[in-house]
Amino acid sequence: MQAVCADFDVELVEFNGEGDHVHLIVNFPPKVALSKLVNSLKGVSSRRMRQKFPDLVRHYYRANKLWSGSYFAGSVGGAPIIVLRQYIEQQPRPS
Repeated sequence: MQAVCADFDVELVEFNGEGDHVHLIVNFPPKVALSKLVNSLKGVSSRRMRQKFPDLVRHYYRANKLWSGSYFAGSVGGAPIIVLRQYIEQQPRPS
């Protein structure tokens, strides 16, 4: 995730996830199209996860994708970053 963010000149502030989704806090300039960033994050992470965990290919062979086509993005311009980090850190990690 960090390498993709760096390619887009985006700061990955926080990253965590659960068994079926991830949480990211990113700080990005207005020139970055959020949809392109998300699609790149999903594509690169999917390829890398399939390489590192070959069993995923068998599990998701029918859909031929790890991530759904949807995503949620919210703006948190006024929220203190510590509150956002605490929320993400409290989410269960995938096992």
